[in-house]
Amino acid sequence: MSYQFRPQANGLNGGRSKQHQNDSDAFMRLPDREIVGCISDIGVPFALEDLQKPNPQQIQKVFEWFAELLMNATRETVEPAMRAAAEDICGEHMEIVPADTRNLMGFYVALRRLLVECGITDFSFSDLLKPAHDRLVKIFSYIINFVRFRESQTATIDEHFNKSETTKARIENLYLDNQDMDARLDEMKRQRKTMEGLVKEKTRRNDELKTRLLELKKSQERIAERLERVKSEKGRLTGVLEDKTERCLGVRQDSEKLRPYVLQSPEALQSSLTDLSDNLSKDRSQIDNLERRTRALQTSADTFGAVLNDVTSCTKVLDEVSSELHKEDEENFKAAKRRDALSEKGNNVREVERHEAMLQRQLKRWLDRTESVRSSSKEKADGAKTKMEELRAVHRRLTKERGEKGKEMERRRVRIEQTEKKMADLKENIENEIHCAQDEYLKMDSHIKLYITEMEQSILV
Repeated sequence: MSYQFRPQANGLNGGRSKQHQNDSDAFMRLPDREIVGCISDIGVPFALEDLQKPNPQQIQKVFEWFAELLMNATRETVEPAMRAAAEDICGEHMEIVPADTRNLMGFYVALRRLLVECGITDFSFSDLLKPAHDRLVKIFSYIINFVRFRESQTATIDEHFNKSETTKARIENLYLDNQDMDARLDEMKRQRKTMEGLVKEKTRRNDELKTRLLELKKSQERIAERLERVKSEKGRLTGVLEDKTERCLGVRQDSEKLRPYVLQSPEALQSSLTDLSDNLSKDRSQIDNLERRTRALQTSADTFGAVLNDVTSCTKVLDEVSSELHKEDEENFKAAKRRDALSEKGNNVREVERHEAMLQRQLKRWLDRTESVRSSSKEKADGAKTKMEELRAVHRRLTKERGEKGKEMERRRVRIEQTEKKMADLKENIENEIHCAQDEYLKMDSHIKLYITEMEQSILV
């Protein structure tokens, strides 16, 4: 029983929908003269015969005018898009589809969209190529009623149009802002690459400075060891010099004691003179050794001066590194400000937010690395300053010791010169006494010979 009544129910529903459609068409349908009058009033020459016996070209012009009025769409406006589509699809064989047919198809799509909004859902391509009176009356009636409704709702339409224009302007502004953000993002990327190069250069320079400081430290240790050896050698030579001085004074005392005996013994005087000459040559050799040691100490002091200059240059380089780090901090502060502005304006652009988050993480890593580099540079600068103070103290101590040693050497040189002068005077006196003794000896010898001759003569007599 249910299967028997179902077709009847479907038939009743179809009849009701068709009746409702016919009632709607009858309500919206306008008289032919009113349609012709409305089309003529809008500036298109159109007669009653044109509606009853439609011409496809004229009907297409009327549709094109309505589309231009309501949608700003004509065959000329759709031509670029249809030509681009034909190039994509047909490639070099665009002449297969004529331009007029191609533009008419594009216009049909736009017109169909308009008629759907007007209430015509069964518009087909044949309505443009083979228009019929009843179809044109229905379509024109719906279009004219839509235009009348549009004119009655002008305020609402203008309001929504203004909203759409505002939205378009805002979209354009956001698009421009997005492009600005992209440009700033590219600029920040370039700055980041530049900063990466600068950080690599600073890291390399820090490594070179670290290596240089290690070499200076090793050189300082070697110089300190050499200084200790020089100090010990200085103490030893000082003891040797004091021993020699004591021996010289003892020799002088011995010479004073032996002076009376020298007058009686020329050979002993000659031997004493030889010993004194030997001692004098030894003292001179020792003096030469001391002068060589003095020159070596002078060379060490010059080396300390060069090391001091190197450490001073290293300190200057560290100061330059500190200034560059300060500049980098300022650049990081500016980058932080720019990042904040970018985060405020980037709420509507998710892609920019993703790039910004990535840049923030990278910037944080670089800030951490920069902070570590700054702390290490500060520690190195403090260590270099401490070493500089130590080197300055060592330099002052060496300068003081050098002055004291120079004064001591000057005093000893004066003493030695006085001793040499006294020894020369003593030698001259001894030589004079020897000559006098030889003269006296010759005189005594001649007297003795004369006396012996006289004795022999007296004996013979």
